[in-house]
Amino acid sequence: MQTSKIKMPFWSQVSFRNLVTLSMLILLTACSSGSVKRLDVNEEVALSDRWNDTDSRLVAEEMMGDMLTFPWFRDYNFSQKGNPTVIVQTIRNKTSEHIPVDTFINDIKRSLLRAGKVDFVVSGEEREEIRNEREEQALNAAPDTVAQFGLEQGAGFALSGTINSIVDSNGDQRVSFYQVDLKLIDMTTNREVWNGQKKIKKLADKGFF
Repeated sequence: MQTSKIKMPFWSQVSFRNLVTLSMLILLTACSSGSVKRLDVNEEVALSDRWNDTDSRLVAEEMMGDMLTFPWFRDYNFSQKGNPTVIVQTIRNKTSEHIPVDTFINDIKRSLLRAGKVDFVVSGEEREEIRNEREEQALNAAPDTVAQFGLEQGAGFALSGTINSIVDSNGDQRVSFYQVDLKLIDMTTNREVWNGQKKIKKLADKGFF
C-alpha cells in the first residue's frame, strides 16, 4: 500500500523559508551584538601577546631615561650650545609582525621633549616638505613673514636602531620575546656615545593566542 506525500502549498513553502531566514538573521544579530566603552589611554588592554601601545610607550620612556644617564649628556656643554639636538634616522622593524614604528618614534620624541632636555630636528620626507614650503613662501608670502633659507638647526647626534622578536610555541603555550636596540651617534666624531637595549618577554596560553 503506497502512502501519499502531502505537498505543501507554494505560499506555505515561501512563508516557511522566510521564517527560517528571519530566524537566522535574528540569531546572527544576537551573536554579533556587543558594546564599546572608552578607556584611559594609559590603561593596558592586552588582547594578545603581541607588541602593543603600552610596550611602545614604556620602552620609549625607559630607554630615553637611560640615554640621559650616560656620560655624553653629563659632559655636554649646555652653557654654550643649549640643548643637544638629535635627528632620528631609521628604526627598523625586523620582527615578523606589523609594528607601527612611527608611533614608537613619536613616543621617543615625546618622552625627551617633555623633559625639556633634548631638541629634535625633522628628517626625511618631512624635512623636504618644510623646504618646499619655504620655497613657496619665498615666491608668495609677504617679505617680512618669509622663513629664511640657510638657517636650519643642524643635528649634533643621530638616533637609530632595530626592533627584533623571537616567538617560540609548543602548541599549548607561546612565548613572545622582543628586543629593542637603539644607539646614539655623535655626528661630528662618529662616536657611539650611547647604546641602549630593552627586552620584553610575554607568555600566553593556547586559549589566549
